[in-house]
Amino acid sequence: MKGMVFTEFLEMVEDQFGWEIAEDIVEESNLPSGGAYTAVGTYDYQEMVAMVVTLSKKTEVAIPDLLKAYGKHLFGRFNSLYGNFFEGVDGTFQFLSTIDQYIHVEVRKLYPEAELPKFEYEHPNDHTLIMIYSSKRPFADFAEGLLIGCIDHFGESVTIEREDLNAADGTEAKFTLVKVTESIAAD
Repeated sequence: MKGMVFTEFLEMVEDQFGWEIAEDIVEESNLPSGGAYTAVGTYDYQEMVAMVVTLSKKTEVAIPDLLKAYGKHLFGRFNSLYGNFFEGVDGTFQFLSTIDQYIHVEVRKLYPEAELPKFEYEHPNDHTLIMIYSSKRPFADFAEGLLIGCIDHFGESVTIEREDLNAADGTEAKFTLVKVTESIAAD
């Protein structure tokens, strides 16, 4: 995983739980890198798993909740750091539909070795977007947090229904997003 994912995680931990907790989770997780991350470096995703597990034990916040909170946080950071991805985009569905065909293509130009998750899309109607997430890493909760961050960013009323695929190990999930409109809400 790219170092930016690690550095931003530690920033979130420091902001939400304090710098002592951030230092403690790095120290207590026995990380091969020692927790010395650079934004452009590449690190084993198991280090993230170790830090999230340690943070969960220290804070008594469930791992899925931590990963979702981090996904939501990171989406906000992406918006701040990579505003060009948001130019000309007017909604959640439009933005999410660009992940594999545009955003991940641009990421691969900068980081050819990046192992990114894949998304398959279905648009059964104007109010529904189905996204199938698949990854080598167990971060469907993190992906869900990114989706929540996207919805919040665009200020739309969208529900998310998640179905874990592949024995619920977090490597594959089906997200069904539905825009809540007045006509749908009245039914």
